[in-house]
Amino acid sequence: MSPRPEERSIRAHLKPQRAAPVIRLILNILWFVFGGWISGLAWILAGLIMSVIVVGLPWAPAAFRLAGFSAWPFGKTIVRREALGREDLGTGPFGCGLNVIWVVVAGWWLALHHVVIAAAQAVTIIGIPFAWQHLKLALISLAPVGTEVIET
Repeated sequence: MSPRPEERSIRAHLKPQRAAPVIRLILNILWFVFGGWISGLAWILAGLIMSVIVVGLPWAPAAFRLAGFSAWPFGKTIVRREALGREDLGTGPFGCGLNVIWVVVAGWWLALHHVVIAAAQAVTIIGIPFAWQHLKLALISLAPVGTEVIET
């Protein structure tokens, strides 16, 4: 399936990644083995908690969407949906309010999880690209509503 015109224009403005698909695969496998599965499970847990408490249902799709990205991040990027030309409840003032509540309920511990893992992985030279991904995930942990994961 070819990307929509909005996604093509976003990709044109993104910093291109030159990594070959094989290198992305190797990085994703290493990521998954050395802790990506834990991060993915943390996001799934947040989504399940939000699903169980009925009030949390607006946050569950964002958590599940980012669980896949957290487990297998290389070759993907996160963009705001309004940058793709898609306006909905998650991109306006309502989405901002949802993100504020998210930080209090689940975002802070997900961000803390990613920052702690990033600090541990940044100690080694090999771990620096993984630490960088965890820092990106820590940022998105604070405001996941209104975001979309796209292939780069």
